[in-house]
Amino acid sequence: MHADEKIRILVADDHYIVRTGLVSLIGTAGDMLVVCQANSGKSAIEQSRAHQPDIALLDLRMPEGGGAPTIKAIKSEFPDCGIIVFSAFNGDEDIFRAFDAGANGYILKSSIGDDLLDAIREVYAGRKWIPRDVSSRLAIRKTHETLTPREIEVLSEIAHGKSNKEIASQLQISDYTVKDHIKNILGKMQVAARTEAVTVAIQRGIIEI
Repeated sequence: MHADEKIRILVADDHYIVRTGLVSLIGTAGDMLVVCQANSGKSAIEQSRAHQPDIALLDLRMPEGGGAPTIKAIKSEFPDCGIIVFSAFNGDEDIFRAFDAGANGYILKSSIGDDLLDAIREVYAGRKWIPRDVSSRLAIRKTHETLTPREIEVLSEIAHGKSNKEIASQLQISDYTVKDHIKNILGKMQVAARTEAVTVAIQRGIIEI
């Protein structure tokens, strides 16, 4: 980057106060410039097309296609755009989905003030920005088998206190099939009990209650 060039940035968050704070913080850096803002996933894609930023800062959960769909859409059209996801959520599944969709960096909103400018420069230089604790958890996540959509459905029903018979009725499957799904869930998540599986799933962001 030449001395007179600046890193062109898109800021996308559905909360005006958050966007204003990010724009203000980025404004303190002489090598960066916010060229556009968005308040939804759809708007972020449109602004990316209009301005083609070097870096897109995306809130992980926004209306109108936020998260992984927005990341994939921007990356498919602008593969050189570095995408940094920021979120108030620290669930493993949220983080994994973001990187799986093509994100280049991940920052928790609680640490944005300390890390954001460094993260932007690192991603602009072609490197990833992954906090150490997140990196270790991603490595662990990749070694575990992924739950199928049906297994996630069963786990969600368990989280809501349903019995095997109630789950079978709700999903229109047999009791034996429910038991098989639960056995697979426990094995994949490396836990011994249904309640432990629910706790771990919530922590990882696999399910919400």
